[in-house]
Amino acid sequence: MKNALASGIIIGILSGLWLFIMRWAGYTTFNDQVAPIEYVSIIIPVLGLFLGLKSYRDHDLGGKMGFLEGLIQSFKILLVGGAIAAFGGFIYVNYVEVEHNTRDFSGRLFGALLIGVLSSLAATLLLMNKSNHSVD
Repeated sequence: MKNALASGIIIGILSGLWLFIMRWAGYTTFNDQVAPIEYVSIIIPVLGLFLGLKSYRDHDLGGKMGFLEGLIQSFKILLVGGAIAAFGGFIYVNYVEVEHNTRDFSGRLFGALLIGVLSSLAATLLLMNKSNHSVD
């Protein structure tokens, strides 16, 4: 669980800060159109999840990880990171972009959830190296 907390905290803080960095750079993050630079934010959870899962496999599991082990660990990482990023997003919506409603933010949050689930499946499939069945 220590690995999930560390990786999740890093992902959550970086994702939450991304909103404020975009605002500081002059991009409004709440409108019907998405600026192309916003797609760079996808790198944060994808890379963070991959590196966190790789660290879990190499250090905690002795280099052998099955699909289910990896999937559970990646969901733990995403749960921690998502909670922190959502908290940062709510602060952003309530104190920085007060004139916008939460509909736009909830749409982005759902998109992040979808990216997280797909990333966890992909990272787990890339990093698993142990079969869950035995051959007699």
